[in-house]
Amino acid sequence: MYQIIDQTDDLLVINKSQGVSVHKDQNDTGLTMQLKDDFKLDELYLIHRLDKVTSGLLLFAKQAKAAAALSALFRERKVTKYYLAISAKKPRRKQGAIIGDMVKARRGSWKLLLSKENPAITQFFSTSLAPGFRLFIIKPYTGKTHQIRVALKSEGSPILGDQLYAGLESDRVYLHAFSLSFSYDNQQYNYSCLPNEGELFGSDFKRVVSDFFEHPDQLKWPKITTNKR
Repeated sequence: MYQIIDQTDDLLVINKSQGVSVHKDQNDTGLTMQLKDDFKLDELYLIHRLDKVTSGLLLFAKQAKAAAALSALFRERKVTKYYLAISAKKPRRKQGAIIGDMVKARRGSWKLLLSKENPAITQFFSTSLAPGFRLFIIKPYTGKTHQIRVALKSEGSPILGDQLYAGLESDRVYLHAFSLSFSYDNQQYNYSCLPNEGELFGSDFKRVVSDFFEHPDQLKWPKITTNKR
């Protein structure tokens, strides 16, 4: 269900496997509950969420005080997050910012609107991975449900395996929470973790990430405008 990345007296960072729910899902034990049992903790606080289909870095707090402080960092957008994704379709643009309100659609999905009253904001770069496949690095400015999945679909590049959003069928949904950085209790925390599940998350993928996206903070990210209209 997970791989331990780091733990301190206050926090726990893991690499979540794809297909694992953070909370109890039907007959399956939720990841949060499993971690509490595995680490014999009285309390464990989930600070942010990843969809069941998404793998990657996930942050928990072991104490209420730490949970409040870490949650505030996310709420105040003081946490930098980067995701990696693969699509079988070229985007309309190689890079850009995707901005728009999101509303619920059918079958538990969401859709992007042209309005910008309370918009989801997503920045991205893309490059060729292999013939027929495009690799994306994504920087979400906001943290709305299914935000990245909806954003890439709106660019004409639904995530491979993400059939809820018109992605081609595959062995998994190719979305991974790659990097997480924040400052807490006068200390800087920087984590990165490549995916280890998925046929296309192999050596060619790792080479392209190393060549183009190894230092995402050094990329010239597309400008974002948040003016309402």
